[in-house]
Amino acid sequence: MNTDSAARAADLDAIDRVVATVEHSQRHKDPDEFLSLFHPDAVWTTGGGKVLLGLDAISAFTRKVLPADDWDGRVTYEVVHVFFIRPDVAAVKVRQLYLAPDGAAEGAPLYVMSKQDDGRWLLTACQNTAVVAD
Repeated sequence: MNTDSAARAADLDAIDRVVATVEHSQRHKDPDEFLSLFHPDAVWTTGGGKVLLGLDAISAFTRKVLPADDWDGRVTYEVVHVFFIRPDVAAVKVRQLYLAPDGAAEGAPLYVMSKQDDGRWLLTACQNTAVVAD
């Protein structure tokens, strides 16, 4: 494997770990773990269309809704596609499933992530979208 291929594989692995951490934080309703994944100037659009600008707004919203959610925490997140816009910016399409005894709800978030100088990938511009059954 050449250096560029090894670097790309490492980036893909790091992006997968971010998405796995999103899943873990949602399952455990852990706002601190979730918020640690964001760039300070991030933009987040919720599944309901609420636009949150910056980590302070994302934090206020997350700390209010995540621990208070009444679902049982059964959720999965799967990276389905990564498009590197630049070597340090990636558009990441995710399949999100909320599992409940009475059925499942699906989401199709798009996470734009940016690679920091220290090598960490952070959520930078994200859109959480519900999938509506046909």
